Amino acid sequence: MKSVRDADVAGKRVLVHVDFDVPLKNGVIVDDFRIRAALPTIALLREKGAEQIILISKLGRPGGTVVEELRMAPIQKKMAQLVDMTGIELRENLRFDPREEANDSAFAKELASLGDVFVNEAFADSHRTHASIVGIPKFLPGYAGVRFEEEVRRLSAALTPPQGALALIGGAKFETKEPLIKKLLGVYAEVLLGGALANDLLKARGLPFGKSLLSGAPVDPEVASDERLVLPTDAIFAEVGLSAERSGGVVDIRAGESIIDIGPATAKLWAEKISKAPFVLWNGPVGIYEQGYCDGTDALAAALALLSASGQAASFRAVVGGGDTIAAISKQTFDPQKVFVSTGGGAMLEFLTAGTLPGIEALRR
Repeated sequence: MKSVRDADVAGKRVLVHVDFDVPLKNGVIVDDFRIRAALPTIALLREKGAEQIILISKLGRPGGTVVEELRMAPIQKKMAQLVDMTGIELRENLRFDPREEANDSAFAKELASLGDVFVNEAFADSHRTHASIVGIPKFLPGYAGVRFEEEVRRLSAALTPPQGALALIGGAKFETKEPLIKKLLGVYAEVLLGGALANDLLKARGLPFGKSLLSGAPVDPEVASDERLVLPTDAIFAEVGLSAERSGGVVDIRAGESIIDIGPATAKLWAEKISKAPFVLWNGPVGIYEQGYCDGTDALAAALALLSASGQAASFRAVVGGGDTIAAISKQTFDPQKVFVSTGGGAMLEFLTAGTLPGIEALRR
């Protein structure tokens, strides 16, 4: 990829695809992490003499129609608080136009007409074959943004970790993450599984799982039998219709119960593993985070923060990604030089699996 650092932008209009798809509550931004991640590229373009900076981004899933609650106005307001908006234009939500997700060439050409140079600073969107990601570089010289480059560098390093490194994968959809899990088992000492992924492995190993969420697809027997693929030892259980929750050994789940989080013993054991690991890769929560079952994920985030504060000389200790994982680590104080927080969830997983993304390949053409 060509870098924005090497782009000739003096006196030119620069079209920048940013990822400003931030969480909103009652029209107020809950977390501006992704907005701040794009600021170094904007600052660099100004330093290099760009005449105008045009920002484009999606927000939410409006389905190709205008949804008032998903207009970019709150983002515009936040941007004005963070930077001088002179010479900067933030366009309306890309996904208001159905041609965006359809990867319509005419729409890509319309977008390209807004600038003389294109910069992709939306790593988190670059696993999508949408017009603004793969279409625009067909019509404009394309460059990778500052943060985009760092994402690729840090995630590439996570594919060649030091001996004894630890991977932690949570969330759901085992069938989509199985290729990555297989790959990680080839380079990581252990892969800890949490969330619904662990439920699929419980089933594959012939262990009880109650009413816990499953992916539905069978797990490869070779993967299921790998001892380096580690399950929780205990869990928090809940039963539909009952408000009470209980903890117990993971195999002691009752027929009507579901696993909603890792248990305290697992949280302690995995936190100890994190504290001793030379490097940690983490994507996805270990409990149903969006429903408030955060204790296990937050405990591991606290352990990772302590790891980053250790006096060891290593400057790069962990890569973390995924919305709920980011929410957990954001509650902690950590050294950003030692813990890299990826803006990508699905894009992070796809890059780790394939080693590239459609958005990367578009910039290489």
